[in-house]
Amino acid sequence: MNPLAAIATPANIPTALIAINFLAFAAFGLDKARAETGAWRISETTLLNLAMIGGTPGAYAGRALFRHKTRKQPFCSRLHAIAVIQIAIIAGIAFGLAR
Repeated sequence: MNPLAAIATPANIPTALIAINFLAFAAFGLDKARAETGAWRISETTLLNLAMIGGTPGAYAGRALFRHKTRKQPFCSRLHAIAVIQIAIIAGIAFGLAR
């Protein structure tokens, strides 16, 4: 049996989403703090990847609370695109289940 299959169960999905959203939120806060001190930064690719794997709400919350990357293009466009794609996927799944 695949060890990943043992943990990747439907019951664990909410826990995983909470964890990834917390990580995305924290990453935005940490990157903002590092930007203010001139320290090593978290790459935009990493921030977007955290959103892409389910941390979009955490990314948006981090952007709003820390006022970080709110006007940076094309970062904003890419984050919005990720959100739209995720909403479309969720809508497609919900529509498919409703049929």
